Amino acid sequence: MYNSRIIGMGKYLPDNVVTNDDLAKLMDTSDEWITERTGIKERRHIVKGSDDTPATMGHKAALIALERAGLQPKDIDLILFATLSPDYYFPGSGVLVQKLLGIPACPAMDIRMQCSGFIYGISTADQFIKTGMYKNVLVIGSENHSGGLDFTTRGRGVSVIFGDGAGAAVLTREEDNTRGILSTHLYSEGEHAEELSLIGPSTQRWVPEIIAANDPDDISYYPYMNGQTVFKHAVVRFSEVINEGLQKNNWEAADIDLFVPHQANLRIAQFIQKKFRLGDDQVYNNIMRYGNTTAASIPIALTEAWEEGKVKEGDKVVLAAFGSGFTWGSALMVW
Repeated sequence: MYNSRIIGMGKYLPDNVVTNDDLAKLMDTSDEWITERTGIKERRHIVKGSDDTPATMGHKAALIALERAGLQPKDIDLILFATLSPDYYFPGSGVLVQKLLGIPACPAMDIRMQCSGFIYGISTADQFIKTGMYKNVLVIGSENHSGGLDFTTRGRGVSVIFGDGAGAAVLTREEDNTRGILSTHLYSEGEHAEELSLIGPSTQRWVPEIIAANDPDDISYYPYMNGQTVFKHAVVRFSEVINEGLQKNNWEAADIDLFVPHQANLRIAQFIQKKFRLGDDQVYNNIMRYGNTTAASIPIALTEAWEEGKVKEGDKVVLAAFGSGFTWGSALMVW
């Protein structure tokens, strides 16, 4: 049985930078209010009418990852596309990336696990590679949040948090079982599914129904988040799934060379860092620059960490995420 190993990473962010002061012109908020609660200073948003979509951003990130991996698109055996904001209701964005890459025929699968999507994607790729079914797997996380946010005071609790962008990783076989992905750990708890959700439009609330109702107070088509509940569950589940991974691999927290959490909220990441007594050099955060990019946040952050020389061969790396569903997971690897 093989291990799988990341051999190439890439990222793409829209050019349009939106600062906290920019948002303060649209709603009753301030740089101080946003920074105190989230740690975010700015984020990237797609400009209306631009060519950026989840698929095109994912494609751009994938090309960088492929180049760094030393592979061509034709070498990819499977595409896994993690997103909560696909280009279309259907088909999925994975097949759109396949088209953009010029791959005539390979399986492409969308993963709808929101903030945990990249971890679920890494775990799925790992299993396909371990069984020998596929050799090279492309995992993408890509999101366009800005087109569907409520940029009024009513929606500020959600809208100030999210940004757009994409990250990608190429995984391949690794015959040395002491290297690559050592274990992944996935969970969900549907009891709390509506605490962080977008209810409409959906098959329960089709667009014609929403339009016909003509209800100015209907905000079901904007994301909803019970912030306090999400925070309380996140810090517990983050801790549990990280501990499970450490125990599985006989690691101590002090053994971690780099911890890359899902960039949900800087306060959550700082809580976990303190709980595991990790130094600043052991944790990578970039939410202050990009906001929460959901499925794209971990691959963007991991790409930047690699580009900055903060992860190198032989390092012990921990990835962990928590998000809507509720879903959560971790992945432990030796780089």
